[in-house]
Amino acid sequence: MVSKQSQKGFSLIELMIVVTIIGIIAGIAYPSYQGVIADGYRGTGQADLLAFAAAMERHQSGSFSYEGAGSGGSNTGAPAIFATYSPSSENAANKRYNLTIVAANATSYELKATPVSGSGQASDGALFYFSDGRKGWDKNNNGSLDSGEYCWSC
Repeated sequence: MVSKQSQKGFSLIELMIVVTIIGIIAGIAYPSYQGVIADGYRGTGQADLLAFAAAMERHQSGSFSYEGAGSGGSNTGAPAIFATYSPSSENAANKRYNLTIVAANATSYELKATPVSGSGQASDGALFYFSDGRKGWDKNNNGSLDSGEYCWSC
């Protein structure tokens, strides 16, 4: 009499089903993960804009004007009084935003954080901060702030 041994292991069908389920879960989870990462860098960009605004206020308290805070003493462009990129806590190779002074005069300023092309933030839209405390996020990334985009959490 021949005894039948029981076989152990997975069949090819069972293995294919598991791989398919893992693929579906990964296809859903990865874009969500990327969104969380983009939100985190946007939050860092917002924090750096606020720190940049504080640097503008320090500049104004010493010179009684917001003028001359840019590189080379200009009123626009890269700042001379703060880091030119965000996250400012990391090195420039990891930058996600370029920080610039859009406009500055004796009594007001406008700051902008522009996403760096080629980074994960490239399609996220620019962040703005105004001397009167207004905040803006070009959420639809059309190059300008629409009426519903004067907030950072719209």
